[in-house]
Amino acid sequence: MKQNYLIIPLIVILVALWGGFITSTGMAWYKTIGIPSWTPSGGFIGAIWAFIFILSAASAIIVWNKAARNQRFWIIILLFIMNALLNILWSNLFFGKGLIGWAAVEAVILDFSVWALVILIRSVSKLASALLLPYAGWVIFAIYLNYIIWMLNK
Repeated sequence: MKQNYLIIPLIVILVALWGGFITSTGMAWYKTIGIPSWTPSGGFIGAIWAFIFILSAASAIIVWNKAARNQRFWIIILLFIMNALLNILWSNLFFGKGLIGWAAVEAVILDFSVWALVILIRSVSKLASALLLPYAGWVIFAIYLNYIIWMLNK
């Protein structure tokens, strides 16, 4: 068995756990702020993120297995790493620090990183690229929700 079938999902799980830990530490604060009535439940959001993380791991595995080891490959890998760090950073800004406005700005950067991956990966694998589309779409929704929460709590 190729090591990437174990290492990539392990990295994705660690990112999810780290972000989840930060989120859980901020839940007491989150319950005190104004949120729109249409905000999805925590369980639904968790399920969506689990699905997104599974798709992201699959996308990264496909890229790792199919891409030639050239400069473009390493740019894609660097983007995956940056994306993971941006994902954690959003949790820290929003839930960890309560910096709702900065979290909204950071979420835009996070979405740019997802779209950059979608575009760069397409030449390696259309499937790997398509697997990231739900992630890109969810982050667009999250940006909007984050912005509304920011406006409600100014």
